[in-house]
Amino acid sequence: MKEQIRCAVLGLGRLGYWHAENLATRIKGAHLQCVVDLQPGKAELVARELGVGKWTTDPLAVFEDPAIEAVIIATPTSTHAEMVKRAAKSKKHVFVEKPLTHDLQEADEVIHDIQESGVFCQVGFMRRFDPAYAEAKRRVLAGDIGQPIYFKAISRDPGSPPPEFIKASGGIFLDMSIHDYDIARFLMGAEVASVSAFGSVLAHPFMKELGDADQTITYLSFDSGAAGDIEASRNAFYGYDIRGEIVGTEGTIMIGSLRYHDVTLLTSKGSLHDIVPAFPERFKDSYQLEMAHFIDCVRRGERPSVTEWDGKAALEIAVAAKTSFETGQQVFVKHL
Repeated sequence: MKEQIRCAVLGLGRLGYWHAENLATRIKGAHLQCVVDLQPGKAELVARELGVGKWTTDPLAVFEDPAIEAVIIATPTSTHAEMVKRAAKSKKHVFVEKPLTHDLQEADEVIHDIQESGVFCQVGFMRRFDPAYAEAKRRVLAGDIGQPIYFKAISRDPGSPPPEFIKASGGIFLDMSIHDYDIARFLMGAEVASVSAFGSVLAHPFMKELGDADQTITYLSFDSGAAGDIEASRNAFYGYDIRGEIVGTEGTIMIGSLRYHDVTLLTSKGSLHDIVPAFPERFKDSYQLEMAHFIDCVRRGERPSVTEWDGKAALEIAVAAKTSFETGQQVFVKHL
């Protein structure tokens, strides 16, 4: 097993910075050798803050550097496919934020390049590494609820990203619900066979012009015969609300809570508790655990547990849901 993996982070927005910080300070076996961002001065500022030896505004410098063994791609979604292809051709292992790309044909091209190069690829579906979701999966595999027959998920954001983000994100199904599509496959141990998706614009009028929605529901049927539904909302102004449920033939598993701290305030006006404010607080540990898994897999020469194929499978569901929303028709998912 290798002692250390020399890596670089491409893209230093919110997620990219967290990955860089984790790699520089918390991940065993990782050596953050370089950080990259197109914005002048940003990479240098982060490098100085985290004690990283190299920084650049040019991603090509990373791909051409033989000393770098792995790259973490946290650039805008529209660049993911090209970045992964370049990394694969440079024989560098890849961690890429979801989605793998917005286009299924392009996803096939990415997978082809990864397979040809022999590098490992992990897609950033961090919920799989969240302790609560991981424990739910363990319980399902242990047979604690019998055969899973229904999956339910709620993903509610406290507000909407700005129009500029929505335009480039692919919309609520590809940007937001894709996390639930992946975790549904993971927890149910089955593939999604068809989707029927519906949505409305209830609080953010600008989304109508973008062809998006701020409140959606996706009904799923699985190839195992199970079913499910996934709600996605940009309208939970009370806080960040992520919950899940797996109904089995012999029991039910409920995942997640609105509580941020396990503290309840009792007064003459009633009972109060605080609510998880946003996703950084909810999934802080998950981001660290998923990156630790990636680095550990590269060190051991083992394939990560969530790969480019999982990235494509979730994308297929998301594309089908978007098509269903736009056409009003049930869409069957073709897993190729």
